Amino acid sequence: MASFTCVHPLLLLLCSVLLLPTTTTSSESNKVRVDVYYETLCPDSEDFIVKDLIKLFESGLISIVDLKLYPYGNAKLGSNNTIYCQHGPSECLLNTVEACAIKIWPALNDHFPFIYCIESLVYEHKYPQWESCYEKLGLDSKPIAECYSSGLGKELELQYAAETSALQPPHQYVPWVVVDGLPIYEDYENFLTYVCNAYNGTAALKACSKLSLNTIQKASTKSTLSVGCNEGKMPALFGRIRSTLTSWMRQMNMAIWI
Repeated sequence: MASFTCVHPLLLLLCSVLLLPTTTTSSESNKVRVDVYYETLCPDSEDFIVKDLIKLFESGLISIVDLKLYPYGNAKLGSNNTIYCQHGPSECLLNTVEACAIKIWPALNDHFPFIYCIESLVYEHKYPQWESCYEKLGLDSKPIAECYSSGLGKELELQYAAETSALQPPHQYVPWVVVDGLPIYEDYENFLTYVCNAYNGTAALKACSKLSLNTIQKASTKSTLSVGCNEGKMPALFGRIRSTLTSWMRQMNMAIWI
């Protein structure tokens, strides 16, 4: 298990959540699978991680979620498996660093603080200072450095490339959030309500009951033209229609929790 200390104000809230005992469900199969496909320097990706994904921990809903992160996004493979990232070499570096963190510290409570720290720096336009996260969290930098320099990080990124390419339907932009096997398209900011609606376990979901009408109103007024980082193409019409329908269904189901 990774060992980290909460010595930076930015991470105090995160640490207060992650260091508390976590309530688990009676059966692992009851957990809702949430897959997040992203790239480290995409403004919409880091915004989602810093502002939205963190709510899983703040609300306690992480106890009913099996969260998986895929730091690859819209990168492309060239000859000899060369990886070209949408936002350049720095993004390739950070994608690989975060992939190494997931591999080296497989427990979510171990690798997520490190990824959150990096993405917080991206959010603040300070990503060149990403190595400061080792000191902030009291982590040893050596395992990540070895993973990156040994080529293991590249192998991990190629694995993420294959998994991202295999998505059905194919991802259209990032962040691409999938809840229990179904993408939620442009409504990713409201992914918590999809988690609540998908959960079929017996745990009391007080967090779900606290999701207010303001969340629904925010979803209904969000422009479908505002999407995450894509490859210069607007989402397909089908994706927009699907997003509108799923958002409407989410709003209808939300009434159950209010």
